[in-house]
Amino acid sequence: MRAREFRIRRRRAALVNKMTNRERVIAAVKHSDLDYTPHNVFFTGQMLKKMEEHTKNADYISTVGNHISRERVSSFRAPIPGRRGYAMDEFGVVFDQTGIDKDIGNVIEFQIGSLEELARYDPPPVDEGQLHSRCGSLVRAKGENFSMASLGFSLFERAWTLCGMEDMLCYMKTDPEVVHSLFEKLTGRNLKILRTVLEYDIDAVYFGDDWGQQRGLIMGPEIWRSMIKPYFARMYGAVRAAGKTVVQHSCGDLREILGDFSEIGMDIYQTFQPEIYDIVKYKKILNGKLTIWGGISTQAHLPFKTPGEIYEITRNTIEVLGKGGGYIAAPTHDVPGDVPPENIDAMVRAFFDQHEKRTD
Repeated sequence: MRAREFRIRRRRAALVNKMTNRERVIAAVKHSDLDYTPHNVFFTGQMLKKMEEHTKNADYISTVGNHISRERVSSFRAPIPGRRGYAMDEFGVVFDQTGIDKDIGNVIEFQIGSLEELARYDPPPVDEGQLHSRCGSLVRAKGENFSMASLGFSLFERAWTLCGMEDMLCYMKTDPEVVHSLFEKLTGRNLKILRTVLEYDIDAVYFGDDWGQQRGLIMGPEIWRSMIKPYFARMYGAVRAAGKTVVQHSCGDLREILGDFSEIGMDIYQTFQPEIYDIVKYKKILNGKLTIWGGISTQAHLPFKTPGEIYEITRNTIEVLGKGGGYIAAPTHDVPGDVPPENIDAMVRAFFDQHEKRTD
């Protein structure tokens, strides 16, 4: 055996069973050597209940080996008394959770009805008590996992939930100065949240803000760069200045702006949808620039394929995207309730089987 091969095998052998989940995720983000690819599965409430019933285990989530712990630190929601299946967040936005989507729901009551109201709008104050409570819970519960505070509806999504998607897109085109004023206020509020969050012993901040459609951006790359990118650069900058990792969730096709992400400080891009991105091609494009989180489709694969097919898809995805780090194996979204439990079993089995393969 050549000396270099021996050194590589010895280094990998030394890693076996010695990395914590947190260390494994950090190594993946650094595109460093690691014993095996970290994995993570978040479920919608419907799907988690389905898996608990399927396995007859009320603590099923503890068995899947998740490497990441998260806690929401914004967009807190509470049920509306007397309106079963409806919830309101701290912005006063009402979500109907009685339809197909019983987790997020559909926005049914907007707060802003005109451009004039948009110009005058001020976001609600930050609930510091709840914020500290959530951060404390995350720190206490993280164990050896990589921990992240989740700041959902962080800019564009928050704006359109306030006034409606169609109106927001129109305002971005016809009255950008008013939208910039709103984005400035929302960013200021987020930075205040971050100042508190970043005092805690956590690893990352997870921003949620959907920008993509099935093909292309909702608002187009020019408007994204001029009206959204600068604000995220500031928020990412605050996180990076505190020595934390930046995670961005955005569904959809973001191919037009992928090159902008590392420029403004994004570390992990979630979610990476294989029905949009060719995994071989984009592993090469993003290698060393971004860590990919996702790759196992909740749209095209998990609901429809057989367990055997899901097992092979999962193994192949890890084989392609996991080379040299830079990958967190996961479904492309919180798993919705239309997935057969047997397919989740197959995916999780593939996650664990790769441990043995990497340690032979």
